[in-house]
Amino acid sequence: MSTLPLSPDELLTTTRSVRKRLDLSRPVPMELIRECLEIALQAPSGSNAQSWHWIVVTDPEPRRVIGEVYRRAFRAYAEAGGPNSTRYADNPTRQATQLRVGESAAWLGERMGDVPVLVLACRRVAKLSADNQADVWGSLLPAAWSYMLAARARRLGTAWTTLHLDYEAEVAELLGIPDDVRQGVLIPTAYYTGDTFKPAPREPLDSVLHLDRW
Repeated sequence: MSTLPLSPDELLTTTRSVRKRLDLSRPVPMELIRECLEIALQAPSGSNAQSWHWIVVTDPEPRRVIGEVYRRAFRAYAEAGGPNSTRYADNPTRQATQLRVGESAAWLGERMGDVPVLVLACRRVAKLSADNQADVWGSLLPAAWSYMLAARARRLGTAWTTLHLDYEAEVAELLGIPDDVRQGVLIPTAYYTGDTFKPAPREPLDSVLHLDRW
């Protein structure tokens, strides 16, 4: 499929988490998902191990079950404080953004099982260390982000979600995932409604930039 005429900078700065604007009624061709995954496989991995695995869930019944798991996880997250709307009370602009994010996250939390394609990015790993796991997830998460960039270029919306991992074992059993394969991220994927995306507001670079030392 032809891609949108986006420069690299435009693609990187306008790939947003899409939730309320996911089109839950329009099927997504598997060929399109495969194109995005072919791009994802070009991402770097430690020692070029390429130990990632991708589970693409399109069947309505497992999508429904995953949706129930995600709904349970989101409700627990919300009850625990979740997307706290008062977190940036001293910054009205950022607080308004936080409110919108919370509302859209809640919307998706109730509808995850209705999204036409659910993509689970996984990595084969014998055992997760109790220490720094950057080497493990650093060999998976760049590929997952590449998938989302490729989807954006092909007029698909995605969102980065991990709440279901509170019940990772349930989803593993549902999908027959082996014990030595761990899930890293769940990416709902669908066509999106509307046609405009723009860079998100961010804190100034100099507030987080440390030159030479902290």
